[in-house]
Amino acid sequence: MSPRVEKQTSALRKAATVVVSLGVETASEVFKYLHEDEIEKLTTEIATMPALSADEVETTMEEFYNLCLAQTYIIEGGIEYARAILEKSLGVTAATTIINKIAKALQVKAFDFIYKIDPKQLLIILQNEHPQTIALILSYCTPDQASAILSELPRDVQIDVVERVAKMDSTSPEIIRDVERLIERKLLLSESVDMTEIGGKKFIASVLNSTDRGTEKYIMEELYKKDPVLSEEIRNCMFVFEDIALLDPIDIQKLLQNVDVADLTVALKGASMDIVEAFYDNMSTRMRETVEEETKYLRGVRLSDVEERQQKIVNIARKLADQGEIHIVRGRKDDIIV
Repeated sequence: MSPRVEKQTSALRKAATVVVSLGVETASEVFKYLHEDEIEKLTTEIATMPALSADEVETTMEEFYNLCLAQTYIIEGGIEYARAILEKSLGVTAATTIINKIAKALQVKAFDFIYKIDPKQLLIILQNEHPQTIALILSYCTPDQASAILSELPRDVQIDVVERVAKMDSTSPEIIRDVERLIERKLLLSESVDMTEIGGKKFIASVLNSTDRGTEKYIMEELYKKDPVLSEEIRNCMFVFEDIALLDPIDIQKLLQNVDVADLTVALKGASMDIVEAFYDNMSTRMRETVEEETKYLRGVRLSDVEERQQKIVNIARKLADQGEIHIVRGRKDDIIV
C-alpha cells in the first residue's frame, strides 16, 4: 500500500480490518474487552466497509503486529527498552512512530470514564486501595478531581500518594489496563447499589429549625467553639434569603429599615417573584420607586455578587432576630394550624 493510501486509512477502519482478519472466534474474545459503544462502532464499520484488498490487510496487520510487539517490550522493560529493540529491528523512524502511537493511545483512552465520575464517588472507590493505585488514578484525573480526592485522604496517605505521583514516569500498559478494569468493576458495583444521600448540613439545619430556640442556641454555640466554619455553614442553611418571604409583614418592614437600598437592588436580581413581591409589598412608595429605577439600569451582575448581597441581608435578619426585633419562622409555615 502506498504511503498516501495508508495515511487515509482511519483508525476505525484499521481496527475493523484487524477484527475481520482474526476470524470469528478470536474476534468474539476481543469484543469481551471492549465498551458497548466501541463494539457498536466496529460492527457498523465492518458491515459497511468495502471489500479489503490483500495489500491493505497486510499493511494493517503488520502495523497491528508491531504495536503488539512494542507493548510486549514495554511490559517487559519499559518504554525505552521497547524503543531500543524496535529501533534495531525496524529503524528509528518506524520505532518512534509506533512508540508515539502507544503513548498517545494511553493518554487518550486510559481511565477515560473517570472524567464523568463525581470526586466523592471516586474517593469511596479509591480510599482502601494501595497508594500506588491511587497515585496512578490521580495521574489521569483532572486537577480539580485530583485535589478534591487528595484533600480527603488520610494525612499519611496524602504524603505517600503525592510522592508516588511526583516520581511516576511510565507504567506498563498491562498494569494500566488491569487497574482500569478493577476501578470499572468497583464503579459498576457502586452504581448497582441504591446510594441515598443521608445527613449533611441541610438535614441537620432542618432538624435544628424544628427544635426549641433554647436547644438550637445551645447546640450552635457549643458547635461554634469546636468548629466555627461548620457552625456558620449550618447556620446559613437554617435561614436563607428565600425564607424572608415567610416573615410577617411587620418584620419585613423592620428588616427593610436596616437594609441598604443598593444591596437590596442587587440581591433581588434574579430572585423568585415570591421574595420580590414580599419586599415590594412592604416598602414605602419612595423606596420601591428607587429600587425599580435602579433595577432598570442594573446589567451584567455576577451571580457571586447577588449571593453576597443576599447573604448580607440574611445576616441582618438573623441579627435582628437575636436582638428580639423580628421573629424568624421556625419550621414550615404550612405546618402551623390556626
